[in-house]
Amino acid sequence: MSEVITRSNAAPKIGFVSLGCAKALTDSELILTQLSAEGYQTVKTLEGADLVIVNTCGFIDDAVKESLNAIGEALAENGKVIVTGCLGAQSAASGGLLVRQMHPSVLAVTGPHATQEVMDAVHAHLPKPHDPLIDLVPNAFGVAGIKLTPRHYAYIKISEGCNHRCTFCIIPSLRGDLLSRPIGAVLTEARALFEGGVKELLVISQDTSAYGVDVKYCTGFWDGKPIKTRLFELVSALGDLAGPYGAWVRLHYVYPYPSVDEILPLMASGKVLPYLDVPFQHSHPDVLRRMKRPANGEKNLERIERWRAACPDLALRSTFIAGFPGETEAEFSHLLDFMREAQIDHAGCFAYSAVAGAAANEQPGMLPIELREERRSRFMAVAEALSVAKLQQRVGTTLQVLVDAAPGLGKKGGVGRCYADAPEIDGAVKLLAPEKISKTLRVGEFTKARIVGTQGHDLLAQPF
Repeated sequence: MSEVITRSNAAPKIGFVSLGCAKALTDSELILTQLSAEGYQTVKTLEGADLVIVNTCGFIDDAVKESLNAIGEALAENGKVIVTGCLGAQSAASGGLLVRQMHPSVLAVTGPHATQEVMDAVHAHLPKPHDPLIDLVPNAFGVAGIKLTPRHYAYIKISEGCNHRCTFCIIPSLRGDLLSRPIGAVLTEARALFEGGVKELLVISQDTSAYGVDVKYCTGFWDGKPIKTRLFELVSALGDLAGPYGAWVRLHYVYPYPSVDEILPLMASGKVLPYLDVPFQHSHPDVLRRMKRPANGEKNLERIERWRAACPDLALRSTFIAGFPGETEAEFSHLLDFMREAQIDHAGCFAYSAVAGAAANEQPGMLPIELREERRSRFMAVAEALSVAKLQQRVGTTLQVLVDAAPGLGKKGGVGRCYADAPEIDGAVKLLAPEKISKTLRVGEFTKARIVGTQGHDLLAQPF
């Protein structure tokens, strides 16, 4: 995902490019909020900026290439570039920072969640305006700051880092161990977002289920009341906050721990969306053991069965890796069988990427890239068939749809999402022209719609 941010009526001018996942996006939002609070302006044209900030991603090889290309483009168009984000923390094989090796002329390099370090670099190369009070965060959400998403939905990051040491992942070396935000700070930000018009709050972290583990689930305070720093209490409080605004709360990156079972009744009651984004990665016990994942496939199937019994409308999204080092054909077939039995609504799959620094690269049995890609294709064929079948089951039902696009007030239709669709990663609901002439559709508002058919990975619906 890439964004070039536009701001106005202030100077000096800073170009800003944001790459990567939603967690990186929230880092960008923090930096932009601070820039705006100090009177800087971010501009769309990199060529006309006084300097450029590039927030990078470095999770897989393709992301590294995209980030390095973005840095190179910014250097070519502007010449003054500050680099931050996950790629900024990566070392080159010969030592030193990879970004410095590839682009030695950048002004500064920082790692992820480094707002102060970025601001220090900005101050060093572009002194802040004389009067920082002339432009205090316009068009922001109060204490929640600036958001780069459309105004009707926003991500809220509840923690940084991760305590797991999965062998395919280098995130802990980039972002460190788990560091949970104070629960009062999270809820204060959430309230500001709802008050500002956000209709969908997407909860993110590296390991959402582990929220509060690092602080031993200590008691925090919010609005003068004690509240435990734990996922169940946080989700319950977010649901209470969202209720008066008719807003959605959606959970991402939820590891399948037994404690997640407690949240399903909240979903069944409508307090939060019946949607879970669970990074299973694989199903075969031996592969999961080599991955050093915190759960195994058999328990996951039992857990999914319990979840669906508690909340029949539950939609599940997950990500998987095909072609992990040493993966046999039998282990891969086990994964396909798991998919069919688990009935995952939305699934993504990566062919194993030998990211520099990942422990799995040293494991025996590295598969040829052609075989990894072939297995990824076979996986996606199964996943897509399951997804299409799930969509067919919704035909004839009535769903609440959050409108994302509605040209001309939706007189000719629009595009939205139902509870089962997270923005950008899942499908959409294509809204037909309303039957009633008086009916309008507005971005950021909900509409009831009757599902009348499917189109690829999307639903077709008649708003009413």
